[in-house]
Order: sequence, then C-alpha cells, then structure tokens
Amino acid sequence: MRIERELAGLRAATGAWRGAGQRIGLVPTMGALHDGHLALVAEARRQADVVIASIFVNPLQFAPSEDLARYPRDEAGDLAKLAAAGCDLAFLPTPAVIYPPGDSTVIDPGAAPGSPAEFWEGAARPGHFRGVATVCCKLFMMTQADVAVFGEKDWQQLQVVRRMVADLLLPVSIQGLATVREADGLAMSSRNRRLSAAERAQAALLPALLDRCGAGLAEGGAVEATLAEGRAGMTAAGFAPDYLALVEPASLRPWPEGAIGAARLLVAARLGEIRLLDNIPVLVPPRRG
Repeated sequence: MRIERELAGLRAATGAWRGAGQRIGLVPTMGALHDGHLALVAEARRQADVVIASIFVNPLQFAPSEDLARYPRDEAGDLAKLAAAGCDLAFLPTPAVIYPPGDSTVIDPGAAPGSPAEFWEGAARPGHFRGVATVCCKLFMMTQADVAVFGEKDWQQLQVVRRMVADLLLPVSIQGLATVREADGLAMSSRNRRLSAAERAQAALLPALLDRCGAGLAEGGAVEATLAEGRAGMTAAGFAPDYLALVEPASLRPWPEGAIGAARLLVAARLGEIRLLDNIPVLVPPRRG
C-alpha cells in the first residue's frame, strides 16, 4: 500500500491511475479505524479499480468546546488495517496540506434556507457542516475520485455531502453504505473506544430504544407522541438526548404529522462524555385509529 502525506505525491499516483483509465474510489476517514471503515473500503473496491483512504482529523468541523485533542488516533494500527483490507493508497495530510497558509475559502452548506445542514447536527453544532463540506470538497478535488463511499451512521452528513456535490456539479458519485453494527447492535464508531466498560454495556440500549420507537411509528403511532415516549425511554435508561426526530430522508426536514412513506429516525444522545449518533429507516403507514 502506498502512503502519501503531500499533495504532489497524491497527484502523481492519481494522475498515473487516470492515465491508465482506472476508476478511483475514496473513503474519507478521521482515523481510529474499525470494521465499519473497512466495510467502506470493501465497497469502494467493488465500485472502483483503485481505492484511496484518507485519514485526517479535521479541525474545521470541531467547535472550541469539542473533543478535537481527545479524538482517538492510531496511525500505525490504521495503516495496518488498510493494508490488510487491500487499500491502494493511504493519504495522511497535515492540516497545512489541507488548509495551506492564507487559506480563506470555506463551503457553508447551511447558508441557504432549506439546506439539509440546517437541522439537527447543524443546529446542535454550529459550523460543523461547514467543516465537513469544506474538507470533503477539498479531498474530492485532491484525489480526483470518481466515487466516494460514506457510512449511513452519519445519515445527515451523507445527505449534506450529496447536496453539496449536486449543487457544485462535482464529478464524483456519492455512495452510502448501511450502518455496520457491533454484535449487540451498537453502531460502530471511533468514539466508542472512549466509553468505559459500564458505559459500553449501557450504550447497547440505544439501538434497542431506537428500534422500539421506529416500530411504534411503523405501526401507525402518532409521530410526536411516539417520539416523546422514545425520549422519555432514553432518559430513563440513562441517556441525555440531544434529539430524537423523524425526518424526510433527503431534506432532513421534520416529518409532518399524518404524512406517509419512507422516513428516517435520527437520534443523538450523550452517555457520560460521549455523544452517540444512530438512525434507522422507517416506513410510515397511514395513522392507526
């Protein structure tokens, strides 16, 4: 596996691949890799001839009060996992490579009313999606990727990136991959390793509570009443919910009471110092009764 840290080396590799007519796949990550990331690499391999995985803990998407310094890092372990997974190139830029001196341009996907960045994570973490959109756009241009693969665990992020690519007419296909879960149902996340043993056992209750709420909605339960019951259940189980919301899958707008069809159920909740995200699809039928 080739390892590059500078733009010149990356472009030498991608230029050769493009010259040979090869399709390039990209898996953007912030490192601390787990089996969910490796599933993204495998999916990129299915959709492309060569695969690049980037590892970059992006400072622009962290607020001053958030855990940038404490975000887990394991470069040696990550590189070993990527090599074993058949990744062709690992791109590990420094902040100065992504944001060179004098860098002053950002992409703000929440600037226009109705953007999928306006709600939920966008409201809870102002500026977060500005950082996500900016770094993703840069990575797409730097790698010249034909396809980029993202996990559905971060559902809103996936929709924000899709919207940005469509709006900016970027020549990259954005593919989502279903959330990869631990044996007990917890969505795989790099931050899970910061849970204590007791918190890790407790965290498995979150997907169970999410499934229960989703089942109630799929059975025709009133949206607000079912969500309120779900939030109460999370609080009783020791979580501090940031939000539990039923939304339109692409726009992320709140699901209207009485609407029917394919929706997405999103949750963000804190357990100790760790913030957990998850989501599931819900097919909403006509309301019962």
